[in-house]
Amino acid sequence: MNVLEALEARRSIRVYKPTPVAPEVIKSIIEAANRTPSWANTQPWEVYVVSGTPLENLRKRYLESFRKGIEPNFDIPAPKSWPAAHDERINQLGAGRFATLGIERDDKEARRKVTEMNFNFFGAPHVIFLCMDRDLSHWSLFDLGSFSMSLMLAAQHHGLSTIPAVMLVAYPDIIREEIDIPQNLSIVFGLALGYGDLDSIHNQYRTPRRNVDEFLKMVGM
Repeated sequence: MNVLEALEARRSIRVYKPTPVAPEVIKSIIEAANRTPSWANTQPWEVYVVSGTPLENLRKRYLESFRKGIEPNFDIPAPKSWPAAHDERINQLGAGRFATLGIERDDKEARRKVTEMNFNFFGAPHVIFLCMDRDLSHWSLFDLGSFSMSLMLAAQHHGLSTIPAVMLVAYPDIIREEIDIPQNLSIVFGLALGYGDLDSIHNQYRTPRRNVDEFLKMVGM
């Protein structure tokens, strides 16, 4: 699979098979992503791959917290609002997914169950937590985003599925208690990793993309 094929094939998968990925495959994915460029070669990423009993403990505690109505407490604060065009795309995503699932707009219980999947880590056998030193600036967030894309493309090459999801880091205090991430690191983002259950209805919706001409400006050509 070449890079263009991986870019076309990659999509966010929300239901996974329980089959674990071999440790050597996961390590090779991380090694490939480690070639990601970063500002002045700072390489700000710190990576934690969580599986097995520690992940099951996280799953249990996350679900308990969500069901109790405990609000997320991200290390990197969530945006308070989005510009109108971006907010519209967020709304289109939700509407498209719920339509695919056959969930009505006023069915709050069904919608809650869909949201709960985030706090179950989508049933994935592995979760990758991407962290960086708290003293780093927003410049390094760009590098961490680039690293995550490299990681997802490398996973696609190996026939694996991923989903980047901020709710995977909704309760950083719980993560630190279970896997001992030091306080000097911000837990920035999470990616679920595994063999996707591609037959699941939750994996049937694919997000549309803007026409390139909407955002591309080619100057001097």
